[in-house]
Amino acid sequence: MSNNTYTADSIQALEGIEHVRMRPSMYIGDVGTRGLHHLVYEVVDNSIDEALAGHCDRIFVTIHEGNSVTVKDNGRGIPVDMHKKEGKSALEVVMTKIGAGGKFDKDSYKVSGGLHGVGVSCVNALSTHLKAEVHRNGKIYVQEYEKGHSIYDVKEVGEIDDRGTTVTFQPDNTIFNETVYNYNTLALRLRELSFLNRGITITITDEREKDDKGEFVTDTFHSEGGLKEFVEFVDGNREALMQEIIYMEGDRDGVPVEVAMRYNTSYNENLHSYVNNINTHEGGTHLAGFRRALTRTLKKYADENFNLAKEKVEIVGDDFREGLTAIISVKVMEPQFEGQTKTKLGNSEVSGAVDKIVGEMLTNYLEEHPNEGKIIVEKVILAAKARQAAKKARELVQRKNPMGGSGLPGKLADCSSKDPAESELYLVEGDSAGGTAKQGRDRHFQAILPLKGKILNVEKSMAHKVLENEEIRNIYTALGVSIGTEEDSKALNLAKLRYHKIVIMTDADVDGSHITTLILTFFFRYMKELIENGYIYIATPPLYLLKKGAKQQYAWGENDRERLVAEWSTDGTGKGIAVQRYKGLGEMNAEQLWETTMNPEHRTLRQVTIDNATESDRIFSMLMGDDVPPRREFIEKNAMYAKIDV
Repeated sequence: MSNNTYTADSIQALEGIEHVRMRPSMYIGDVGTRGLHHLVYEVVDNSIDEALAGHCDRIFVTIHEGNSVTVKDNGRGIPVDMHKKEGKSALEVVMTKIGAGGKFDKDSYKVSGGLHGVGVSCVNALSTHLKAEVHRNGKIYVQEYEKGHSIYDVKEVGEIDDRGTTVTFQPDNTIFNETVYNYNTLALRLRELSFLNRGITITITDEREKDDKGEFVTDTFHSEGGLKEFVEFVDGNREALMQEIIYMEGDRDGVPVEVAMRYNTSYNENLHSYVNNINTHEGGTHLAGFRRALTRTLKKYADENFNLAKEKVEIVGDDFREGLTAIISVKVMEPQFEGQTKTKLGNSEVSGAVDKIVGEMLTNYLEEHPNEGKIIVEKVILAAKARQAAKKARELVQRKNPMGGSGLPGKLADCSSKDPAESELYLVEGDSAGGTAKQGRDRHFQAILPLKGKILNVEKSMAHKVLENEEIRNIYTALGVSIGTEEDSKALNLAKLRYHKIVIMTDADVDGSHITTLILTFFFRYMKELIENGYIYIATPPLYLLKKGAKQQYAWGENDRERLVAEWSTDGTGKGIAVQRYKGLGEMNAEQLWETTMNPEHRTLRQVTIDNATESDRIFSMLMGDDVPPRREFIEKNAMYAKIDV
């Protein structure tokens, strides 16, 4: 294009709604399933804001046939009177103007939820149809919209005694890759909100599915204990060191702070932090303040009340957090989020507020509970001794073998590419399947590391035992990552990561699923950064090979197999069709394994993500811990899905 045709007419002016529709990921993160569910959270956040301000205690979420969603509350109802500046109803302004709404007015809400803060207008823009119904001042008001634009003025349609706001919307299938809502995903978030906002009752109903009684599937969440109940829920599959949950609540410099914590017999640190109900899984200033206060207070208490010199061990911050489950929740008027996924709090003033409250209240607790204080200090000393053993094991992992050149594991068949962005590492169950994979792979960008049997269950192992395990050491060495910093002995340095796709490839049977879960548990507990960066995948080998005459086709599940049998049969049976069931990867030859499971043009890889960190923590501790009954109940309930969903 020549310079003289690049004029003002060439600039496309996008105002509000149009810009949201053109660049939706800027506003809701992505246009996949995460963004789709985020629409519901944005509408629910409006109702939660009403609850935080003391005007709402009931919220109802309904998924309808066709995947439209209704969110109803018993708040004050969005104002409908004329907005002086805009010259239209306040309801229409809230629904159609980006950045409008009570949460941007400090007099309406002291704090408000929501990660992006774009509000219901963004949901409206990304919906083919949205209807808002307001019950206010004894009257019913409605307005409907298409793709963010009102189709008629706000109108009064009747009278009513109750109050509140009801929003029903249909996500736009021309924008979202997927428009089917996952009930469990929404239910997990709503349960989380009920813990974080005690006293609120949240009900979710799925009109797409009925239970054994012929009624719509529904769940109701309500918590009077709040964060204390949240810790009990998350920690339910671990053995507690103390019955009572330590609870702290206070307000410093206009920052309300709430903390609940308890120690258990595990070897993991389980800290979950929230800002305005958003899970800040990258941490931030509030988490830093908590860690600083915890270390300072417990160290002072231990020094004054116990003879640490005789233990001959130096205690550091990490030691105070081993076996600790804690939920930290703060409310911030103007949160500043940073980090890769915008879930790391940057407000410097919050660190001091959390530090002061936790320091003061934990000091008081320890003075009033000497028995619990003794239990905590003994746990800390044990953790310090284990950390020293783990340090030696870590050095062993990261020490290069002078006889082995590169120091890479002998079983690793590396790829020739040195570009991590295109390189893939397959973690393969067993030497036999590993041999087949080595023959079938593309040597340029695919590396193979066979694993011998089932790796260690890290959920029930101390850190030094984990790092002494040969298979786990091979994974660390093959990946090229370094572990441990002065601040965090488990921190992972990804600067020298050699592969940006790490693919777990196991047999399609019970043992294979168990091995996959063991590997995922290891990654979640020791290499969570790999999952958070989107580097972990699960391969999906076919379950069946169907043959009839000269034609053959693979089937990846029972539905595929039944569909093919129905298509190929002449009389509706399995007659004349040969069905081969693949119980193991080794039953396929190298060419078949490449074509079905490793060839980027035909394979299906499932990327492992963490949609809900606290729920993932709870699931792993339940699946891989010592408590059998909840694990059996979970397996029986979820066996029909036959897939791992983290």
